[in-house]
Amino acid sequence: MIITKQKLRIFLFSFLVLLFSLPVKAQVWTLKQCIDSAQIHNQNLQISRNNVEMGLEKTKEAKSNLIPKVKFTGDYKYFFDQPTQLMPQAAFGGPEGVFKEVKFGTPHNFNLALQAALPLYNPKVYGAIKTTKVASELNKLQYKKTREEVYYNISNLYYNAQVLKHQLQFVEDNLQNTSKLLKTVELLYKQKLAMRSDVEKIQLQKEHLLTQKKTVENTIVQVNNLLKFNIGIPLSQPFDVESSIQYQPEINYTHNIIVDLQLANTKKDLLTTELKTLKNSRIPSLSLYGSYSEVGFGYRGDPKNFLNFYPTSLVGVQLSIPVFNGMVTKRKINQKKIEIKNTELQVSLLSRQNTMQIENARRQRNVAFITIKNTRSQIKLAQSVYDQTVLQQKQGLANITDVLMADSDLKEAQQNYIAATINYLKADLELKKLTGNIDISTVK
Repeated sequence: MIITKQKLRIFLFSFLVLLFSLPVKAQVWTLKQCIDSAQIHNQNLQISRNNVEMGLEKTKEAKSNLIPKVKFTGDYKYFFDQPTQLMPQAAFGGPEGVFKEVKFGTPHNFNLALQAALPLYNPKVYGAIKTTKVASELNKLQYKKTREEVYYNISNLYYNAQVLKHQLQFVEDNLQNTSKLLKTVELLYKQKLAMRSDVEKIQLQKEHLLTQKKTVENTIVQVNNLLKFNIGIPLSQPFDVESSIQYQPEINYTHNIIVDLQLANTKKDLLTTELKTLKNSRIPSLSLYGSYSEVGFGYRGDPKNFLNFYPTSLVGVQLSIPVFNGMVTKRKINQKKIEIKNTELQVSLLSRQNTMQIENARRQRNVAFITIKNTRSQIKLAQSVYDQTVLQQKQGLANITDVLMADSDLKEAQQNYIAATINYLKADLELKKLTGNIDISTVK
């Protein structure tokens, strides 16, 4: 019975060691999962969302200037030397032009005041409210632009990772074929039916493929790390992308207003609002104010100590009329007009540039789509030629040079297919961006 328990412990320990020593299989993430993770963890998006909230707070701050302001002040002064005034003696029946020094007040002075002010009309306040509203819309558009950039960058990296996986598969298949060919040629060399140089050529080809494999694997790790960084997961977390590349061939996107144009138009609205505020700053402002205060005078000494408070209250209306400020407002107005003209030019430039870029992206995507179909056929044909050449080489009807040329043609067809796939995916993604169809909510 003791031996049975000991065997059971050894078995469980061995099982646990084997279990933890097995490599952790990387979780396969879809593009939608990557985008969803970025929505929560991407710090650029978090910063942009904070800017939107800050813009809303600034709007509330501007509106708060319409609310009455109440202020309480307290003041205490102790005079070691009382203030001195000169009193004309003529006021008390004395000679003209003769003055007498007189000290007024008490050593202890208190002043407690409650003041309130309400702007009845202030063009600067109303202009600031309108400006902050437009600026808040600008922050929202900037957040939208950041979302599009995150979608674009993550999609681009995801497509690159998928294409690299296909490239690695091609390299591994070629390596497997080369290894088989090397064994065959080595066997023929032993039978004195092939030369040593033939074996060395195949060995060199194999070494090139092994180097290429390590290079591709390293690139995959780097691209996956960039993806992890953008979607906000630890670099140590196992991660992989889907092998199947999903794309809709030759889809036509509706041409919407891109976010860059929306930003430019909103910036123009912001400048127009600021210009109007500058012009309105010449308009008089009117405010209502009131104050209630208690002034206290204190004295300690003979013949009698005392501390007396005397109330003072008032209500007033203040009218402020700007008369002349050295032409500063005029210069600011002229500057703002120039800024508006530049923004209008920028809108026109962006619109024309967008039309041109859409046309180029469509052409590039169409060419890449045709190239993908052609290179698929070329890969099948090159693979068939390679297999036949290897068979002919075994039968003595082809030499090693013919096999290497067929292998080179196969690799070239594979590289052309990979390049065409990358070009198509990037052109399609660029076309989405240029037509205003990058929407994270539509990612599948």
